[in-house]
Amino acid sequence: MAALTLDKLKEQVEAGEIDTVLACVIDMQGRLMGKRFHAAHFVSSAWEESHCCNYLLATDLEMYTVEGYAATSWAGGYGDYVMKPDLATLRPAPWLEATAIVLCDILDHHTHQPVPHSPRAMLQAQVKRLEAMGFSAKMATELEFFLFEKSFDEIRKSGYTALDTLTPYNEDYSLQLSLRDEVVLRPVRNALYAMGIPVECTKGEAETGQEELNIKYDEAMLAADYHVIGKHVVKDVALMKGHAASFIPKWHRDKVGSSAHVHQSLWQGSDSAFYDPEDSLGMSALMKSYCAGLIKYAPEYTFFLAQNVNSYKRFQAGSFAPTKAVWSVDNRTAGFRLCGAGSKAVRMECRIPGSDVNPYLAMAVQLAAGIKGIEEGLELAPPADGDVYEQGSVVEIPSTLRAARETLTNSAFLREAFGDAVIDHYTRAADWEQEAFDAVVTDWEIQRGFERA
Repeated sequence: MAALTLDKLKEQVEAGEIDTVLACVIDMQGRLMGKRFHAAHFVSSAWEESHCCNYLLATDLEMYTVEGYAATSWAGGYGDYVMKPDLATLRPAPWLEATAIVLCDILDHHTHQPVPHSPRAMLQAQVKRLEAMGFSAKMATELEFFLFEKSFDEIRKSGYTALDTLTPYNEDYSLQLSLRDEVVLRPVRNALYAMGIPVECTKGEAETGQEELNIKYDEAMLAADYHVIGKHVVKDVALMKGHAASFIPKWHRDKVGSSAHVHQSLWQGSDSAFYDPEDSLGMSALMKSYCAGLIKYAPEYTFFLAQNVNSYKRFQAGSFAPTKAVWSVDNRTAGFRLCGAGSKAVRMECRIPGSDVNPYLAMAVQLAAGIKGIEEGLELAPPADGDVYEQGSVVEIPSTLRAARETLTNSAFLREAFGDAVIDHYTRAADWEQEAFDAVVTDWEIQRGFERA
């Protein structure tokens, strides 16, 4: 079953096959927020537009209304945004009974123009820049997470001590051990397939209870859409089966963290603009400049790949999470890994983002950095070899949220690509996350390594 058309949805509503439509916007944290419409109302009028409070792009993870944003505030009265359904994203939601889902763009209530700091708008703007250059971007994410034996309600009632994972062993690639997870992952795969989302596989990952979801690469906007829908389906199905799915990047100091690696390449029609059969690695000159931009500006855009204090706890030597802004050929110790070398599938994988990443923001800033590298004609340094963790001369990515906030707010490149208002908006988000952490964690705890735990 492929994506729905509005006419087909109307037929299904009339026949009683669909009675609910989820209209979703994406918040700063990359979550689906919105409304559950009775389907009859959606097809009669809400398919054109609806409304939501503009604090949805100005809250923290716990939905606290953070002060200090220029775009919205108590002084401004917390007015409305327009939720404009993107009907190209209209799909069945087969993990739920008689339900469809649609993603919405966020528009200014008065001008009906895109809200520039909304995640979808940020990615759309960079896609348009690429289109003006004659290119499209194809991207994909590898999304890791943990499944727990108990539900979130049971975990909360235990005082967060009932934290046994659904599988008690490292199940990396194990078909026998990962059978335990099929109660959640089989319905996830089947739901995504029934939605027309090109799910490839799930697999056990390299830690007890850790999983990975892979969805086939596609145009950048579709790849981001697939990511947020896939993540939402995992959480919903786990809940419905009595389990908890966690996308915390580093849920336990002794456990491997969860990542969300981003693969990317540029195309001209059906031809890869990254591929050159005459190059020893199959990399075109354009790809080399693009990747040089990715690496040069990585310290400046790291915040958009790691938005929370917890995000930075992944970045540890020997953990498969990177600490250095350098590229390599099929080497998982570097921040960027060349995949598909010598073939038409040649692409660059960014290994910096964790499982808490907002894919629209991550893809937007990486495209902007790649475009900048092309515009500047940057030369790509030779690839790193060996254990990159041990190479002290390589530029490090920011290792704390506080450091990433500084590179963010001082980035001329990001301000040029997205505008001062957008960067100032996310600087405020970074400030609040740090302020909230500092308010409850003492200097004594930090000195004892609490922040790294």
